[in-house]
Amino acid sequence: MAAFERMLLTRKHIMINDRYNLIRKIGGGSFGDIFLAIYVNDGEEVAVKIESIKARHPQLLYESRVYKMLQGGIGIPHIRWYGYEKDHNILVMDLLGPSLEDLFNFCSRQFTIKTVLMLADQMLGRVEFIHCKCFIHRDIKPDNFLMGIGRHCNKLYMIDFGLAKKYRDLRTRTHITYREDKNLTDDVVPSFSSLGGVSRVGFLPGNDPTHAHYNQLPREPRKNGNLVLFQRLTISHTGPRPPATITLFLPKE
Repeated sequence: MAAFERMLLTRKHIMINDRYNLIRKIGGGSFGDIFLAIYVNDGEEVAVKIESIKARHPQLLYESRVYKMLQGGIGIPHIRWYGYEKDHNILVMDLLGPSLEDLFNFCSRQFTIKTVLMLADQMLGRVEFIHCKCFIHRDIKPDNFLMGIGRHCNKLYMIDFGLAKKYRDLRTRTHITYREDKNLTDDVVPSFSSLGGVSRVGFLPGNDPTHAHYNQLPREPRKNGNLVLFQRLTISHTGPRPPATITLFLPKE
């Protein structure tokens, strides 16, 4: 059990930055825990991400800096505060709703074609934005796309930038040199194949793009009516910006 989780069992109030009252743990993973908190000035609920300074690969400070560079983008959570308290790194940000993985499970792991396309449009927009900011996410999965809440309930947000890396120099617009001797937790750019943005899209039936050879994904509809998102979701395009269009092969209804 994490230190702040233990403290919540014995204390009525745990204040963060003298502004945020920690309520309960709502999530966690290998890189820290996430808590629900209330902003004492107006009662607004926020999310608080907490990481021990003894973590094997501390990431929260770096993640806060990436968020700062991405602030203002559509579907990028607003960062309220970052700091250090009680031997922990702490990031306070907007509270968001369920992840796409949560919603997918709630819908018995089946979305309609309309839902898939509406989500894909927003997902591609978020990825395009961070690429235009010269970053690649490197951990794209349904768990890292969250819906908003309240008046933003139809907006999709992208989170967890602890593994994100800059792939291009913002000033010169040239690609940063690839180094083969590093892994995901090292502060370098991953293999060039990652720059193509290949990722699993768990909502779509059909072949996993990572199982195909470069530039050899099917360009014709399969007889079983599979949906293939081409161009933006494959490594066939490696230009500085994502292509302007996507090619959809949809089953006839």
